[in-house]
Amino acid sequence: MPKAMVEEPIREAACDVELKDLYALMVLIRRFEEPQYRKFREGKIGGYVHRSDGQEAIVAGIISQLRLPGDYVLCTYRDHAQALAVGTDPGAVMAEILGRSGGCAGGKGGSMHLIDPDRGFLGGDGIVGGPVPIAVGVGWAIKYRGDDNVCVCYFGDGAMNQGGVHESLNMAGLYKLPILFVLENNKYAMGTALERSTGQPDFVMKANAHGIRGERVDGMDVIKVREAAKRAIQGIRKTGEPYFFEMDCYRFVGHGYGDDSTQGQKFYRTEEEVAQWRERDPIQRLRRHLETQGTFRAGEADDIDADAKRRVDAAVAFAESSPEPPLDSLYDHIFS
Repeated sequence: MPKAMVEEPIREAACDVELKDLYALMVLIRRFEEPQYRKFREGKIGGYVHRSDGQEAIVAGIISQLRLPGDYVLCTYRDHAQALAVGTDPGAVMAEILGRSGGCAGGKGGSMHLIDPDRGFLGGDGIVGGPVPIAVGVGWAIKYRGDDNVCVCYFGDGAMNQGGVHESLNMAGLYKLPILFVLENNKYAMGTALERSTGQPDFVMKANAHGIRGERVDGMDVIKVREAAKRAIQGIRKTGEPYFFEMDCYRFVGHGYGDDSTQGQKFYRTEEEVAQWRERDPIQRLRRHLETQGTFRAGEADDIDADAKRRVDAAVAFAESSPEPPLDSLYDHIFS
């Protein structure tokens, strides 16, 4: 089984006030994910649901460096965190997950297809590797307009074995498109260990082969993510050229409800491995840093957590009180 990276102390931050905002966002994302399996068991979520517990730093650290609206975000079907990070109302996100008309896609997209174009979020994609070719189109449009905007595209380690992903990386490298490719390497894709699925696991090297510079970043450390994102995004704005992140991370729950150890299933990961990675929880690491630096006043972290719980409870209440889409809207927004 893969070994967790050795935790290093979080470095001194240039702006701990901003880090407090990142902490609040990551806590909101974590608390928002917690009711999902319960609502799934209650039969209130159609299709499937994918939580991102443990991967919050990759979303918060990068999206906080964007200009929204203006820049663009695309991601996988594990998209709840991205929607919250761009500023979509939690009630609209929860209502969409529950398939209600008050959702950000009118209740027709569900958990895997959240979207908020007014904030630059072009949506989650249910196809493995699916957002990458779309990002090439977005990047081309930015270049055609002559803007200095950036498209951020999230995808997973499993997508790096998809042909369309390499075709897209080739085009981005060839035409020098302003895209930040963010590979969330959680070591298992959907459920197969990296060493059992990938002959060459150095993903940065694969990006380099397509003419795209990149680096590997500790995705469990929001300060490192933020610093790397700030530098990369500034570089893309200046040069118009793509960049690639391999973000090492770990999801604390399973790929989805069906393979989550907290529900009693035991598949491809040991409890010891999950516990080892939980020691590097990005939220707790940042909390320790801010407490050590004296940035948090007494009880402030607990207040942030309580506020996040209140907002999530309100989002659930809004979603459950929102009606289902009317049947006569079934064919609205369909183009052929």
